[in-house]
Amino acid sequence: MSSGSFTRRISYASTDVAGQLVFCVISFYLLKFYTDVYGISAAAAGTILLVARLIDAVDAPVWGIIFDKTHSKWGRHRPWFLWLCVPFASFGVMTFLTPDFSHGAKVLYAGFTYIICSILYTGINTPVTSILSSLSPDPRERLILTSFRMFGSKLGVLIVNLSAMELVRIFGGGDDRRGYMLVMPLYAVLSVLLFLFAFRNLTEVVPDTGRQFSIRESFGALKGNWPWIIIFTSNLFFWIAFISRISAAPYFFEYTLGRKDLLSTAFSLDFVSLATILLMPTCARWISKRNLWIVGLAGSVLAQVVVYQGMLMQSVPLVMTGWILGILTSGIAMALPFSILAESVDYGEWRTGIRAAGLLTAVGTAFCIKAGSGLGGALPAWIMAAHDYVPNVAQGARSLQGISIGFIWLPAVAYALAILPVLFYQKYERLEPRIREELAARAQKS
Repeated sequence: MSSGSFTRRISYASTDVAGQLVFCVISFYLLKFYTDVYGISAAAAGTILLVARLIDAVDAPVWGIIFDKTHSKWGRHRPWFLWLCVPFASFGVMTFLTPDFSHGAKVLYAGFTYIICSILYTGINTPVTSILSSLSPDPRERLILTSFRMFGSKLGVLIVNLSAMELVRIFGGGDDRRGYMLVMPLYAVLSVLLFLFAFRNLTEVVPDTGRQFSIRESFGALKGNWPWIIIFTSNLFFWIAFISRISAAPYFFEYTLGRKDLLSTAFSLDFVSLATILLMPTCARWISKRNLWIVGLAGSVLAQVVVYQGMLMQSVPLVMTGWILGILTSGIAMALPFSILAESVDYGEWRTGIRAAGLLTAVGTAFCIKAGSGLGGALPAWIMAAHDYVPNVAQGARSLQGISIGFIWLPAVAYALAILPVLFYQKYERLEPRIREELAARAQKS
């Protein structure tokens, strides 16, 4: 491996470290922050998460079209790391400020800052995926780059989960509002520096055809693109499951398990998913990507069942076993779609002549993440509100039932639904060598 390729891989990993330093705090802690720190009701908090994510999800295809029409001396995707890193980091900080407003004004402020931060995250995170098809034409190198990216993502999550709550406690001195206000700027500055590092070192080497497509033609790349449709459908259910699990986890560990002290450890264990993510390129030599994908999703369902058994038995070790199993298996199910989306871009170009990497990846990842996260965050909150959840007090049996539904059964059902479209992917995976050869031949003729 050349030093250039190593630098490229590390730089690609740094993009997800940068994004997670801000957005991981939002994904893992925002619901609890809204209800237990800022004093917003659970029902209102759930509505904020859903409305904000659904509004934001609409901007995914808009960003995709913008990316596909971007032309600069730095390429189509890379310059957005430079242009959006400071605005994204700034609104990440504002999302965790706590102005002393009335409840209604708090809801409006929270919704506004969260929506803008999420829109900017779509703008800066989608190029992380869409640039992959431009970094290398080799599917194996793309899978390796995806593994490095997932390493960066998990490293960012680990940093946040090992440090965030402790820093909030130290800096806040018992005042969590003050703690968040002081901690978030630290993560924001580091995020900006890492995005600038990636901007400096990543180069788009796959030549641009130079052809300009209308918006209607760009959407034409979606027509009949069944690999992309499969990825989109499965990815949407995956993110509903993944976010509902982590959104409800703070409530489960504090109120159901009575082990609030384990939460940071549980979230930090997300890093162990690297064991499966880094093995993906090797596993893909022996097992099809489709089957590997199914193993990841089915294992995630099994993990939820193990957690349920641990809850019934009041066994912390069994609950943690299920939690870790879910981390390992969901790591596969999370990482694979990022890699094979590049293949769906190739499929769209092969079938229609239109290479719409920005649009396909924006809708295939950003929309799914945002819409899935909106539902994954809102549904547990609504379920808890319907089961009479009251923050910062001992919960009754009905409230505990609502927490367990949001934490265990909602993710289990969504993971199971995510398996169904993947069952049909094998046919398109077999086409990949032919598509690569024919696209290479077309490029030589042009």
